Amino acid sequence: MKIGFGITGAGHLLLESVELLESLMTKHDVTVLLSAAGEEVLKMYGLYERIARITGGYYNELVKEKDQKFSFPITGRFSLGKYDAFIVSPTTSNTIGKIVNGIADTLITNAVAQSGKGQIKTYIVPVDIEYGDVDTVLPSKLELGLCQKCDICEAASSCPGDAITPGIEIDLLKCEGCGACAVSCPFHAISAGKVITIHMRDIDIENTNKLHQFIGVEVVEHPSKLIERFEF
Repeated sequence: MKIGFGITGAGHLLLESVELLESLMTKHDVTVLLSAAGEEVLKMYGLYERIARITGGYYNELVKEKDQKFSFPITGRFSLGKYDAFIVSPTTSNTIGKIVNGIADTLITNAVAQSGKGQIKTYIVPVDIEYGDVDTVLPSKLELGLCQKCDICEAASSCPGDAITPGIEIDLLKCEGCGACAVSCPFHAISAGKVITIHMRDIDIENTNKLHQFIGVEVVEHPSKLIERFEF
């Protein structure tokens, strides 16, 4: 099968989505589409290289939004029905808000729109799927309460991306998610993989519910649910 796989800028369910992608690529041709935010967040969580290593070749490309400009020529494949399925996982509330309102001004939302025109089944894994609270994992974070403001910051010295301003913050747009800073800091002032609880907004859940009305779109609660769908 030929599968399109879109990744947007959510940390929640991101690792599980990468694991799904890796599983799919053992049996299918998979074109990976990264939104601008998706590329940034993958790097923050140290997952970008896992995708870069397994992509390459026709219908197995790694397609970045920044390289597609504003016309998103790659999405022409979807309107022409060149894929058997399109998966978007994880899908941010911003992306879903645009989809349900017919806005197609990003790589992923345009690919969803063109999939509809090409009659390609689209599977969407939202990060905001039900009311209430959800636990999510943060990228690397400088815990100021533990930082000793050392004259020589071991964490900053070990950072290959020069992402750490000692005693102030980690610039996540420079962070590569390698974890070297957390290992190097003798005071454990860098947290990686910290779990926090966030509350789902009503409007985001309502938009997710609207997706159920779209012909050719299936809402899936977790990336793992899709592995069994494509195990052939």
